Amino acid sequence: MTMRMRRVLIAIGSIVLLAAPVLAFQPSAGQGQFVPIDQLPPADQLPAAPLLITAYAFVWAVLMFYLWSIWRRLGKVEVDMRALEQRSANRNRAR
Repeated sequence: MTMRMRRVLIAIGSIVLLAAPVLAFQPSAGQGQFVPIDQLPPADQLPAAPLLITAYAFVWAVLMFYLWSIWRRLGKVEVDMRALEQRSANRNRAR
């Protein structure tokens, strides 16, 4: 393959690769006027409210689980602190 032929093939390949995204994002013929959401068929309506409520519920559930786990770990630390305090008090009495 000659150098000139190679350059031509690279140029054509580059044009095809660069033009593909531009051609892929061309808007369709679609509608010409504004159509209110309540007049669209159900398949074209976005279920934003249920998804938003689900997302908030998930975040709240994760937050509550996190706080519960912190509360449990803090309780265990308090039990360990009391046990350590009793041990140190017993050692001081023994002296």
